[in-house]
Amino acid sequence: MASMASILRSNSPFWRRLGFLGLGAAMLAGLGCGGSGRQRLVLYSPHGPELLEVVEKRYEELHPELDVIWLDMGSQDVFDRLLSEKANPQADVWFGGPDTILAQGAAQGLLAPFRPSWAEAVAPESQHPENLYFGLYRTAPVLAWNSKLVAPADAPADWEDLLAPRFQGKVLLRDPLASGTLRTLFGSILARSVAETGSPERGFGWLARLDTQTREYVLNPALMMEKLARGEGLVTVWELTDMLWQKQRGRPLEFGFPRSGTPVIDDSIGLVARAPHAELAKAFIEWIGSPEAQRLAATASFRLPARQDLPAAELPTWAQKVLGDLVPAPVDGQLLTRESAGWMRRWDQEIRGKGGSWAAKP
Repeated sequence: MASMASILRSNSPFWRRLGFLGLGAAMLAGLGCGGSGRQRLVLYSPHGPELLEVVEKRYEELHPELDVIWLDMGSQDVFDRLLSEKANPQADVWFGGPDTILAQGAAQGLLAPFRPSWAEAVAPESQHPENLYFGLYRTAPVLAWNSKLVAPADAPADWEDLLAPRFQGKVLLRDPLASGTLRTLFGSILARSVAETGSPERGFGWLARLDTQTREYVLNPALMMEKLARGEGLVTVWELTDMLWQKQRGRPLEFGFPRSGTPVIDDSIGLVARAPHAELAKAFIEWIGSPEAQRLAATASFRLPARQDLPAAELPTWAQKVLGDLVPAPVDGQLLTRESAGWMRRWDQEIRGKGGSWAAKP
């Protein structure tokens, strides 16, 4: 019978995504190298198998002495897991998530300083001032709908359309507490309220109205897409990259950018503080931000590079179209980083499932 160590270190996508859960976490923590003698490089990431498998395969081709192991989970889940492991880190690289969440991780001491050679190629606002994380890709929340059940004339064209009577009880949303995409959208709405009125109250009122429209807060993206495709809801807000994947798979789904603008997410990367394999992690971060790896992610996995020195003509057609269609909305990133966690707690306690009564308050 195969040893438990060899089973946990197999190339099975199940273990590569879930091998650190429960018993797997304790056992893998004690395995410096597997039976093959290769060193482990451990990534915690919300990027999903579509990108993670491509990255794993290519990086192991370049470094056959390494075994790249990844755990795929939501952006907030990465933060929560790293925080729970702070005294005994298991991951080497925090690979992906909105910069607002990585900023919270930086404040909690979850990241170590490392400035890759490609740092100057990304925008200054995509760089942590103490070199704790850097923007790697750019993405944005988009409006999405079931294209078989929603006529083009009825499709949402802006955020306000989510509140239209035709979508009453027909909105599906990913659980915002676990989703960096939804946290970014909710935070941007509240930050805009602060900018325009001096208070987040108007924004909370808008989110309360959205709650009354919402049929369900779905636990994971895959289930949300299934429900949307089956017509259990008509519209949602989700992340650009995944919607491009859904269309490629032939799902009856369409998406568009809101006319008034959408908050652009700096999908970032950082070195885990006290990483078990810090030097291996630094080398990976160097490579993943290289022109080769950025083009690979764009071509194979619909990631829009954060590097500003890549000519548009070198990017796939979808990326060139997105760059032409996307209308970035101004967002106070510092306010978002400072207030996001408290805002989301208040939304969860006061508004989730109670939007009608909340909105009716004087």
